Amino acid sequence: MAIVYVSIGSNIERIKHVASGIAALEQVFGELRLSPIYETPAEGFEGDAFYNLVAGFESAESPDRLNQLFKIIENHFGRERCAEKFSSRTLDIDLLLYDDEVINDGEVQVPRDEIERYSFVLQPLADLLPDQVYPSRKTTFLQMWQQAVAENQMQPAMVVELAEQFQSSPTLNPAADSASGDESSRDT
Repeated sequence: MAIVYVSIGSNIERIKHVASGIAALEQVFGELRLSPIYETPAEGFEGDAFYNLVAGFESAESPDRLNQLFKIIENHFGRERCAEKFSSRTLDIDLLLYDDEVINDGEVQVPRDEIERYSFVLQPLADLLPDQVYPSRKTTFLQMWQQAVAENQMQPAMVVELAEQFQSSPTLNPAADSASGDESSRDT
């Protein structure tokens, strides 16, 4: 079983979609480790602020299969695939880490380069894995975060308290969505 970390984000009906993403991941993979949820401005475009967090779990799935499952979950909750790379979205789930593996084969990139570029990824990773060394570096996630803040490369985001909103979230069956071959099925 691999230890996997993903980023989760939404800026459309943020509470609903972040809660739904967490519930779906938990339904598929079991117990999750969750960072705090942060509110961060849109990056690369003008848009509403995002809620972002990082989740960790164990999985026997390959990185390719995980990315397929994440797309099924995103699509189930209304993700528009025709949208530009930097645009508003209902739900975004990205593979960040897969054990200590370093993969860049054109389809899968782990560790994801966004870890070093965006506070909405590095800050929650530093919360969950302060002492873990970044693959291909000799520094921990906490040290990376502290250095990025000290050098004004990244700004800390505000933690959002939403525990009560996560009590009842819609669920899905990615295995059924995948088996039907319809990766674009939506919950309308």
